[in-house]
Amino acid sequence: MATTPTPTLHLAPSAQGHPRRWLILGVICLAQLTVLLDNTVLNVAIPSLTEELGAGTSDIQWMINAYSLVQSGLLLTAGSAADRYGRKKMLLAGLALFGIGSLVAGLAQSTGQLIAARAGMGVGGALLLTTTLAVAMQIFTPGEQPKAIGIWSAVNALGFAAGPLLGGFLLGHFWWGAIFLVNLPVVALGLVAVVALVPESKNPRGDRPDLPGALLSTVGMTSLVYAIISGPEHGWISGRVLATAAVAVVVLATLAYWESRVPYPMLDLHFFQDRRFTGAVAGAVLITFGMGGALFLLTQHLQFVLGYGALEAGLRTAPLALVVVALNFSGLSARWTGRLGMPVSIALGMVLMSGGLVSIAAGPGGYGATLVGLVLIGAGAAIANPAMAHAIMSAIPPAKAGVGAGLNGTLAEFGTGLGVAVLGAVLNSRFAALIPVAAASLPAALGAAGSGEERREIVAAFSSGVQTSLLVGAVAVLLGGLLAAGLLRRAEKGVGEVEGA
Repeated sequence: MATTPTPTLHLAPSAQGHPRRWLILGVICLAQLTVLLDNTVLNVAIPSLTEELGAGTSDIQWMINAYSLVQSGLLLTAGSAADRYGRKKMLLAGLALFGIGSLVAGLAQSTGQLIAARAGMGVGGALLLTTTLAVAMQIFTPGEQPKAIGIWSAVNALGFAAGPLLGGFLLGHFWWGAIFLVNLPVVALGLVAVVALVPESKNPRGDRPDLPGALLSTVGMTSLVYAIISGPEHGWISGRVLATAAVAVVVLATLAYWESRVPYPMLDLHFFQDRRFTGAVAGAVLITFGMGGALFLLTQHLQFVLGYGALEAGLRTAPLALVVVALNFSGLSARWTGRLGMPVSIALGMVLMSGGLVSIAAGPGGYGATLVGLVLIGAGAAIANPAMAHAIMSAIPPAKAGVGAGLNGTLAEFGTGLGVAVLGAVLNSRFAALIPVAAASLPAALGAAGSGEERREIVAAFSSGVQTSLLVGAVAVLLGGLLAAGLLRRAEKGVGEVEGA
Protein backbone atom coordinates (compact mmCIF):
# COMPACT_ATOMS: atom_id res chain seq x y z
CA MET A 1 0.00 0.00 0.00
CA ALA A 2 1.48 3.34 -1.05
CA THR A 3 2.04 5.98 1.61
CA THR A 4 1.54 9.70 1.23
CA PRO A 5 4.92 11.47 1.25
CA THR A 6 5.60 13.82 4.12
CA PRO A 7 5.31 17.44 2.94
CA THR A 8 8.30 19.73 2.92
CA LEU A 9 8.00 22.90 4.99
CA HIS A 10 9.77 25.77 3.24
CA LEU A 11 8.38 28.76 5.09
CA ALA A 12 7.86 29.80 8.68
CA PRO A 13 5.28 27.75 10.63
CA SER A 14 1.61 28.48 10.11
CA ALA A 15 -0.58 30.12 12.73
CA GLN A 16 -1.79 26.67 13.85
CA GLY A 17 1.57 24.87 13.86
CA HIS A 18 2.04 21.27 12.83
CA PRO A 19 -0.91 19.07 13.90
CA ARG A 20 1.39 16.47 15.53
CA ARG A 21 3.91 18.94 16.89
CA TRP A 22 3.91 17.73 20.52
CA LEU A 23 4.40 14.12 19.50
CA ILE A 24 7.20 15.19 17.15
CA LEU A 25 8.78 17.17 20.00
CA GLY A 26 8.81 13.99 22.08
CA VAL A 27 10.61 12.17 19.27
CA ILE A 28 13.31 14.79 18.80
CA CYS A 29 13.77 15.14 22.57
CA LEU A 30 14.37 11.37 22.75
CA ALA A 31 17.09 11.72 20.12
CA GLN A 32 18.54 14.68 22.03
CA LEU A 33 18.53 12.77 25.31
CA THR A 34 20.49 9.90 23.77
CA VAL A 35 23.31 12.27 22.80
CA LEU A 36 23.31 14.08 26.13
CA LEU A 37 23.43 10.88 28.16
CA ASP A 38 26.48 9.79 26.22
CA ASN A 39 28.23 13.06 27.10
CA THR A 40 28.17 12.19 30.82
CA VAL A 41 27.87 8.42 31.07
CA LEU A 42 31.45 7.70 29.95
CA ASN A 43 32.93 9.37 33.04
CA VAL A 44 31.45 6.63 35.24
CA ALA A 45 33.04 3.89 33.10
CA ILE A 46 36.61 5.20 33.35
CA PRO A 47 37.74 2.70 36.03
CA SER A 48 36.32 -0.23 34.02
CA LEU A 49 37.95 0.97 30.80
CA THR A 50 41.28 1.42 32.56
CA GLU A 51 41.15 -2.17 33.84
CA GLU A 52 39.61 -4.08 30.91
CA LEU A 53 41.15 -2.25 27.93
CA GLY A 54 44.37 -1.23 29.64
CA ALA A 55 43.59 2.42 28.91
CA GLY A 56 46.12 4.96 30.13
CA THR A 57 45.42 8.51 31.18
CA SER A 58 45.98 9.90 27.67
CA ASP A 59 43.70 7.19 26.21
CA ILE A 60 40.90 8.14 28.60
CA GLN A 61 41.32 11.81 27.77
CA TRP A 62 41.06 11.10 24.05
CA MET A 63 37.99 8.88 24.54
CA ILE A 64 36.27 11.89 26.09
CA ASN A 65 37.82 14.62 23.94
CA ALA A 66 37.44 12.89 20.55
CA TYR A 67 33.67 13.13 20.91
CA SER A 68 33.55 16.72 22.14
CA LEU A 69 36.15 17.98 19.64
CA VAL A 70 34.40 16.52 16.61
CA GLN A 71 30.95 17.54 17.81
CA SER A 72 31.84 21.13 18.68
CA GLY A 73 33.87 21.58 15.50
CA LEU A 74 31.01 20.44 13.27
CA LEU A 75 28.03 22.19 14.87
CA LEU A 76 27.90 25.18 12.52
CA THR A 77 28.61 23.01 9.48
CA ALA A 78 25.93 20.51 10.52
CA GLY A 79 23.38 23.28 11.00
CA SER A 80 24.17 24.74 7.58
CA ALA A 81 23.84 21.30 5.94
CA ALA A 82 20.46 20.80 7.62
CA ASP A 83 19.20 24.13 6.26
CA ARG A 84 20.31 23.33 2.73
CA TYR A 85 19.63 19.61 2.36
CA GLY A 86 16.72 19.15 4.76
CA ARG A 87 16.51 18.94 8.53
CA LYS A 88 14.70 15.60 8.50
CA LYS A 89 17.40 14.07 6.31
CA MET A 90 20.15 15.33 8.60
CA LEU A 91 18.25 14.15 11.69
CA LEU A 92 18.05 10.66 10.19
CA ALA A 93 21.72 10.78 9.19
CA GLY A 94 22.68 11.89 12.71
CA LEU A 95 20.72 9.07 14.33
CA ALA A 96 22.23 6.50 11.94
CA LEU A 97 25.81 7.70 12.51
CA PHE A 98 25.29 7.85 16.26
CA GLY A 99 23.88 4.32 16.26
CA ILE A 100 26.72 2.91 14.15
CA GLY A 101 29.28 4.64 16.35
CA SER A 102 27.59 3.25 19.48
CA LEU A 103 27.69 -0.29 18.07
CA VAL A 104 31.39 -0.03 17.18
CA ALA A 105 32.17 1.51 20.59
CA GLY A 106 30.28 -1.20 22.47
CA LEU A 107 32.17 -3.96 20.64
CA ALA A 108 35.59 -2.23 20.61
CA GLN A 109 38.55 -4.44 21.46
CA SER A 110 41.14 -1.69 21.84
CA THR A 111 41.42 1.91 22.97
CA GLY A 112 42.12 3.03 19.38
CA GLN A 113 38.87 1.48 18.14
CA LEU A 114 36.91 3.10 20.96
CA ILE A 115 38.43 6.54 20.29
CA ALA A 116 37.60 6.25 16.56
CA ALA A 117 34.04 5.16 17.38
CA ARG A 118 33.63 8.11 19.73
CA ALA A 119 34.74 10.48 16.97
CA GLY A 120 32.08 8.97 14.67
CA MET A 121 29.49 9.42 17.38
CA GLY A 122 30.55 13.07 17.59
CA VAL A 123 29.59 13.57 13.93
CA GLY A 124 26.15 12.10 14.61
CA GLY A 125 25.83 14.14 17.79
CA ALA A 126 26.53 17.40 15.94
CA LEU A 127 23.78 16.63 13.41
CA LEU A 128 21.32 15.70 16.15
CA LEU A 129 21.95 18.70 18.39
CA THR A 130 21.44 21.18 15.55
CA THR A 131 18.47 19.57 13.80
CA THR A 132 16.38 18.91 16.91
CA LEU A 133 16.19 22.61 17.87
CA ALA A 134 15.75 23.68 14.24
CA VAL A 135 12.83 21.28 13.75
CA ALA A 136 11.20 22.51 16.98
CA MET A 137 11.36 26.09 15.69
CA GLN A 138 9.67 25.03 12.44
CA ILE A 139 6.71 23.04 13.76
CA PHE A 140 5.56 25.35 16.59
CA THR A 141 3.85 28.72 16.35
CA PRO A 142 5.77 31.73 17.73
CA GLY A 143 3.49 31.73 20.78
CA GLU A 144 4.28 28.07 21.55
CA GLN A 145 7.99 28.22 20.84
CA PRO A 146 9.03 29.34 24.36
CA LYS A 147 7.31 26.32 25.95
CA ALA A 148 8.71 23.94 23.31
CA ILE A 149 12.23 25.29 23.80
CA GLY A 150 11.72 25.04 27.56
CA ILE A 151 10.97 21.32 27.24
CA TRP A 152 13.94 20.90 24.90
CA SER A 153 16.11 22.68 27.50
CA ALA A 154 14.74 20.49 30.29
CA VAL A 155 15.88 17.41 28.38
CA ASN A 156 19.40 18.87 28.47
CA ALA A 157 19.21 19.05 32.27
CA LEU A 158 17.73 15.56 32.47
CA GLY A 159 20.66 14.19 30.46
CA PHE A 160 23.12 15.91 32.77
CA ALA A 161 21.54 14.33 35.87
CA ALA A 162 20.63 10.90 34.51
CA GLY A 163 23.92 10.09 32.74
CA PRO A 164 25.98 9.15 35.81
CA LEU A 165 23.04 7.28 37.39
CA LEU A 166 22.33 5.25 34.24
CA GLY A 167 26.02 4.54 33.81
CA GLY A 168 26.35 3.36 37.40
CA PHE A 169 23.33 1.03 37.02
CA LEU A 170 24.56 -0.51 33.76
CA LEU A 171 28.10 -1.03 35.04
CA GLY A 172 26.71 -2.67 38.15
CA HIS A 173 24.92 -5.31 36.06
CA PHE A 174 26.78 -5.54 32.73
CA TRP A 175 30.21 -4.96 31.17
CA TRP A 176 31.37 -1.50 30.08
CA GLY A 177 30.17 -1.91 26.47
CA ALA A 178 26.57 -1.80 27.68
CA ILE A 179 26.78 1.98 28.17
CA PHE A 180 27.07 2.28 24.37
CA LEU A 181 24.87 -0.60 23.23
CA VAL A 182 21.94 0.74 25.26
CA ASN A 183 21.77 3.52 22.67
CA LEU A 184 20.82 1.10 19.88
CA PRO A 185 17.14 0.45 20.71
CA VAL A 186 16.63 4.18 21.31
CA VAL A 187 18.24 5.00 17.96
CA ALA A 188 16.10 2.37 16.19
CA LEU A 189 12.93 3.78 17.75
CA GLY A 190 14.02 7.29 16.84
CA LEU A 191 14.65 6.37 13.20
CA VAL A 192 11.19 4.84 12.81
CA ALA A 193 9.49 7.76 14.57
CA VAL A 194 11.35 10.42 12.56
CA VAL A 195 10.49 8.72 9.25
CA ALA A 196 6.82 8.46 10.24
CA LEU A 197 6.25 11.78 12.00
CA VAL A 198 8.80 14.53 11.40
CA PRO A 199 8.11 16.79 8.39
CA GLU A 200 10.92 17.81 6.08
CA SER A 201 11.96 21.46 6.16
CA LYS A 202 14.78 23.35 4.49
CA ASN A 203 15.89 26.71 3.14
CA PRO A 204 13.54 27.60 0.27
CA ARG A 205 16.32 29.49 -1.55
CA GLY A 206 18.48 26.40 -1.82
CA ASP A 207 21.69 28.37 -1.29
CA ARG A 208 24.84 26.91 -2.73
CA PRO A 209 26.90 25.04 -0.12
CA ASP A 210 29.60 27.21 1.43
CA LEU A 211 32.30 24.52 1.45
CA PRO A 212 35.25 26.82 2.31
CA GLY A 213 33.20 28.30 5.16
CA ALA A 214 32.34 24.82 6.43
CA LEU A 215 36.01 23.78 6.33
CA LEU A 216 37.22 26.95 8.04
CA SER A 217 34.51 26.69 10.71
CA THR A 218 35.33 23.06 11.46
CA VAL A 219 39.10 23.60 11.65
CA GLY A 220 38.80 26.85 13.61
CA MET A 221 36.34 25.63 16.22
CA THR A 222 38.12 22.27 16.65
CA SER A 223 41.43 24.08 17.20
CA LEU A 224 39.87 26.51 19.66
CA VAL A 225 38.18 23.80 21.72
CA TYR A 226 41.35 21.67 21.67
CA ALA A 227 43.40 24.60 22.98
CA ILE A 228 40.89 25.14 25.79
CA ILE A 229 40.82 21.44 26.68
CA SER A 230 44.62 21.09 26.59
CA GLY A 231 45.42 24.24 28.58
CA PRO A 232 44.96 22.83 32.09
CA GLU A 233 46.90 19.64 31.26
CA HIS A 234 49.86 20.98 29.24
CA GLY A 235 50.03 24.55 30.55
CA TRP A 236 48.59 27.69 28.97
CA ILE A 237 51.95 28.88 27.68
CA SER A 238 53.09 25.49 26.34
CA GLY A 239 54.01 25.26 22.67
CA ARG A 240 51.12 22.89 21.92
CA VAL A 241 48.45 25.15 23.41
CA LEU A 242 49.83 28.38 21.97
CA ALA A 243 50.24 26.88 18.49
CA THR A 244 46.71 25.46 18.48
CA ALA A 245 45.26 28.72 19.78
CA ALA A 246 47.13 30.65 17.10
CA VAL A 247 45.72 28.35 14.40
CA ALA A 248 42.23 28.91 15.82
CA VAL A 249 42.59 32.71 15.78
CA VAL A 250 43.97 32.81 12.23
CA VAL A 251 41.41 30.35 10.83
CA LEU A 252 38.42 31.98 12.54
CA ALA A 253 39.56 35.43 11.38
CA THR A 254 39.81 34.03 7.86
CA LEU A 255 36.32 32.58 8.28
CA ALA A 256 34.93 36.00 9.23
CA TYR A 257 36.60 37.59 6.20
CA TRP A 258 35.36 34.85 3.86
CA GLU A 259 31.80 34.96 5.18
CA SER A 260 31.66 38.74 4.65
CA ARG A 261 32.61 38.31 0.97
CA VAL A 262 30.92 35.13 -0.24
CA PRO A 263 27.44 35.48 -1.90
CA TYR A 264 25.95 32.55 0.03
CA PRO A 265 27.58 32.59 3.50
CA MET A 266 27.14 29.75 5.95
CA LEU A 267 27.05 32.27 8.81
CA ASP A 268 25.64 35.61 7.73
CA LEU A 269 27.62 38.26 9.63
CA HIS A 270 24.72 40.69 9.20
CA PHE A 271 23.05 38.78 12.03
CA PHE A 272 25.41 40.60 14.41
CA GLN A 273 23.87 43.91 13.42
CA ASP A 274 20.68 42.80 15.18
CA ARG A 275 20.83 43.90 18.83
CA ARG A 276 18.67 40.96 19.90
CA PHE A 277 21.14 38.56 18.34
CA THR A 278 24.23 40.35 19.71
CA GLY A 279 22.73 40.55 23.20
CA ALA A 280 21.74 36.91 23.24
CA VAL A 281 25.15 35.78 21.94
CA ALA A 282 27.09 37.87 24.50
CA GLY A 283 24.87 36.70 27.32
CA ALA A 284 25.02 33.05 26.26
CA VAL A 285 28.83 33.02 26.29
CA LEU A 286 29.09 34.62 29.73
CA ILE A 287 26.30 32.46 31.19
CA THR A 288 27.76 29.17 29.96
CA PHE A 289 31.21 30.40 31.04
CA GLY A 290 30.01 30.84 34.61
CA MET A 291 27.71 27.83 34.75
CA GLY A 292 29.97 25.36 32.93
CA GLY A 293 32.93 26.20 35.09
CA ALA A 294 30.88 26.31 38.28
CA LEU A 295 29.29 22.90 37.69
CA PHE A 296 32.76 21.49 37.03
CA LEU A 297 33.83 22.89 40.40
CA LEU A 298 30.66 21.66 42.09
CA THR A 299 31.54 17.99 41.55
CA GLN A 300 34.94 18.58 43.16
CA HIS A 301 33.31 20.50 46.01
CA LEU A 302 30.99 17.58 46.75
CA GLN A 303 33.70 14.92 46.53
CA PHE A 304 36.86 16.57 47.90
CA VAL A 305 35.38 19.08 50.36
CA LEU A 306 32.16 17.42 51.54
CA GLY A 307 33.57 13.89 51.18
CA TYR A 308 30.95 12.17 48.99
CA GLY A 309 31.74 9.35 46.58
CA ALA A 310 31.24 9.70 42.83
CA LEU A 311 27.75 8.15 42.78
CA GLU A 312 26.71 10.01 45.94
CA ALA A 313 27.89 13.28 44.39
CA GLY A 314 25.88 12.51 41.26
CA LEU A 315 22.74 11.91 43.30
CA ARG A 316 23.24 15.13 45.21
CA THR A 317 23.48 17.22 42.05
CA ALA A 318 20.15 15.79 40.83
CA PRO A 319 17.98 18.49 42.50
CA LEU A 320 19.31 21.05 40.03
CA ALA A 321 18.10 19.04 37.04
CA LEU A 322 14.84 18.06 38.73
CA VAL A 323 13.92 21.71 39.31
CA VAL A 324 14.67 22.53 35.65
CA VAL A 325 12.59 19.57 34.45
CA ALA A 326 9.67 20.39 36.76
CA LEU A 327 9.48 24.08 35.81
CA ASN A 328 9.91 23.54 32.08
CA PHE A 329 7.69 20.49 31.60
CA SER A 330 4.92 22.14 33.62
CA GLY A 331 5.12 25.22 31.39
CA LEU A 332 5.67 27.54 34.36
CA SER A 333 8.91 29.01 33.03
CA ALA A 334 7.31 29.73 29.63
CA ARG A 335 4.36 31.46 31.32
CA TRP A 336 6.69 33.58 33.44
CA THR A 337 8.65 34.57 30.34
CA GLY A 338 5.40 35.50 28.60
CA ARG A 339 4.34 37.73 31.48
CA LEU A 340 7.69 39.30 32.33
CA GLY A 341 9.12 39.59 28.83
CA MET A 342 12.38 38.14 27.58
CA PRO A 343 14.83 40.75 29.00
CA VAL A 344 13.38 40.65 32.52
CA SER A 345 13.16 36.84 32.44
CA ILE A 346 16.82 36.51 31.49
CA ALA A 347 17.89 39.00 34.16
CA LEU A 348 15.78 37.25 36.83
CA GLY A 349 17.10 33.84 35.86
CA MET A 350 20.69 35.02 36.01
CA VAL A 351 20.20 36.66 39.40
CA LEU A 352 18.81 33.37 40.74
CA MET A 353 21.66 31.35 39.24
CA SER A 354 24.26 33.77 40.57
CA GLY A 355 22.64 33.66 44.00
CA GLY A 356 22.77 29.87 43.93
CA LEU A 357 26.50 29.90 43.24
CA VAL A 358 27.06 32.36 46.06
CA SER A 359 25.01 30.15 48.40
CA ILE A 360 27.24 27.16 47.62
CA ALA A 361 30.43 29.20 47.96
CA ALA A 362 29.56 31.12 51.12
CA GLY A 363 27.45 28.56 52.96
CA PRO A 364 28.67 26.52 55.95
CA GLY A 365 30.52 23.28 55.33
CA GLY A 366 27.53 21.02 54.73
CA TYR A 367 25.08 19.92 52.08
CA GLY A 368 22.25 22.22 53.21
CA ALA A 369 23.64 25.40 51.64
CA THR A 370 24.63 23.42 48.54
CA LEU A 371 21.06 22.12 48.20
CA VAL A 372 19.65 25.65 48.45
CA GLY A 373 22.15 26.76 45.84
CA LEU A 374 21.24 23.90 43.49
CA VAL A 375 17.54 24.74 43.73
CA LEU A 376 18.24 28.42 42.98
CA ILE A 377 20.49 27.51 40.04
CA GLY A 378 17.86 25.12 38.69
CA ALA A 379 15.10 27.72 38.95
CA GLY A 380 17.26 30.34 37.27
CA ALA A 381 18.33 27.99 34.50
CA ALA A 382 14.72 26.96 33.86
CA ILE A 383 13.79 30.61 33.27
CA ALA A 384 16.89 32.02 31.58
CA ASN A 385 18.27 29.26 29.34
CA PRO A 386 15.14 28.72 27.20
CA ALA A 387 14.66 32.49 26.94
CA MET A 388 18.26 32.91 25.78
CA ALA A 389 17.97 30.10 23.20
CA HIS A 390 14.69 31.55 21.95
CA ALA A 391 16.27 35.01 21.68
CA ILE A 392 19.04 33.62 19.46
CA MET A 393 16.72 31.51 17.31
CA SER A 394 14.05 34.22 16.89
CA ALA A 395 16.67 36.75 15.74
CA ILE A 396 17.61 34.48 12.81
CA PRO A 397 15.37 33.96 9.74
CA PRO A 398 13.44 30.64 9.82
CA ALA A 399 15.31 29.52 6.69
CA LYS A 400 18.56 29.62 8.71
CA ALA A 401 17.20 27.78 11.76
CA GLY A 402 19.83 25.05 11.45
CA VAL A 403 22.68 27.57 11.52
CA GLY A 404 21.02 29.26 14.51
CA ALA A 405 20.85 25.95 16.38
CA GLY A 406 24.46 25.22 15.45
CA LEU A 407 25.54 28.62 16.72
CA ASN A 408 23.60 28.11 19.95
CA GLY A 409 25.37 24.80 20.51
CA THR A 410 28.75 26.26 19.57
CA LEU A 411 28.34 29.08 22.08
CA ALA A 412 27.46 26.57 24.79
CA GLU A 413 30.51 24.43 23.99
CA PHE A 414 32.82 27.44 23.83
CA GLY A 415 31.52 29.11 26.99
CA THR A 416 31.55 25.88 28.99
CA GLY A 417 35.07 24.93 27.90
CA LEU A 418 36.36 28.41 28.64
CA GLY A 419 34.62 28.41 32.02
CA VAL A 420 36.17 25.09 33.03
CA ALA A 421 39.60 26.32 31.93
CA VAL A 422 39.51 29.78 33.52
CA LEU A 423 37.72 28.90 36.76
CA GLY A 424 39.90 25.81 37.05
CA ALA A 425 42.95 28.07 36.73
CA VAL A 426 41.56 30.35 39.48
CA LEU A 427 41.10 27.30 41.71
CA ASN A 428 44.62 26.04 41.07
CA SER A 429 46.18 29.46 41.63
CA ARG A 430 44.36 30.01 44.93
CA PHE A 431 45.08 26.44 46.07
CA ALA A 432 48.81 26.69 45.25
CA ALA A 433 49.08 29.99 47.14
CA LEU A 434 47.58 28.55 50.35
CA ILE A 435 48.90 24.99 50.72
CA PRO A 436 51.87 24.37 53.03
CA VAL A 437 53.59 21.95 50.58
CA ALA A 438 54.62 22.12 46.93
CA ALA A 439 52.17 20.14 44.78
CA ALA A 440 50.15 20.55 41.57
CA SER A 441 46.93 18.84 42.70
CA LEU A 442 44.95 17.96 45.80
CA PRO A 443 45.85 14.21 45.80
CA ALA A 444 49.55 15.07 45.33
CA ALA A 445 49.42 17.63 48.13
CA LEU A 446 47.73 15.19 50.48
CA GLY A 447 50.34 12.57 49.62
CA ALA A 448 53.13 15.02 50.48
CA ALA A 449 51.53 16.09 53.76
CA GLY A 450 53.60 15.21 56.79
CA SER A 451 50.92 15.46 59.49
CA GLY A 452 47.20 15.50 60.11
CA GLU A 453 47.33 19.26 60.63
CA GLU A 454 48.92 19.75 57.21
CA ARG A 455 46.23 17.57 55.61
CA ARG A 456 43.51 19.73 57.19
CA GLU A 457 45.24 22.88 55.93
CA ILE A 458 45.42 21.40 52.42
CA VAL A 459 41.70 20.52 52.35
CA ALA A 460 40.87 23.99 53.70
CA ALA A 461 43.03 25.54 50.97
CA PHE A 462 41.25 23.54 48.30
CA SER A 463 37.88 24.56 49.76
CA SER A 464 38.96 28.20 49.66
CA GLY A 465 40.00 27.81 46.02
CA VAL A 466 36.65 26.31 45.10
CA GLN A 467 34.80 29.11 46.91
CA THR A 468 36.82 31.81 45.13
CA SER A 469 36.20 30.18 41.74
CA LEU A 470 32.48 29.82 42.41
CA LEU A 471 32.26 33.51 43.28
CA VAL A 472 34.06 34.42 40.03
CA GLY A 473 31.55 32.23 38.19
CA ALA A 474 28.68 33.97 39.99
CA VAL A 475 29.94 37.38 38.86
CA ALA A 476 30.25 36.14 35.25
CA VAL A 477 26.69 34.77 35.28
CA LEU A 478 25.29 37.97 36.77
CA LEU A 479 27.15 40.19 34.28
CA GLY A 480 26.06 37.97 31.41
CA GLY A 481 22.43 38.20 32.42
CA LEU A 482 22.48 41.95 32.90
CA LEU A 483 24.35 42.52 29.62
CA ALA A 484 21.97 40.32 27.63
CA ALA A 485 18.89 41.83 29.28
CA GLY A 486 20.10 45.36 28.63
CA LEU A 487 20.86 44.74 24.96
CA LEU A 488 17.58 42.90 24.42
CA ARG A 489 15.66 45.71 26.14
CA ARG A 490 17.30 48.27 23.85
CA ALA A 491 16.50 46.09 20.83
CA GLU A 492 12.83 45.86 21.84
CA LYS A 493 12.65 49.62 22.29
CA GLY A 494 14.23 50.12 18.88
CA VAL A 495 11.66 47.81 17.25
CA GLY A 496 8.82 49.58 19.07
CA GLU A 497 10.03 53.00 17.93
CA VAL A 498 10.25 51.80 14.31
CA GLU A 499 6.77 50.26 14.42
CA GLY A 500 5.31 53.37 16.08
CA ALA A 501 6.84 55.74 13.53
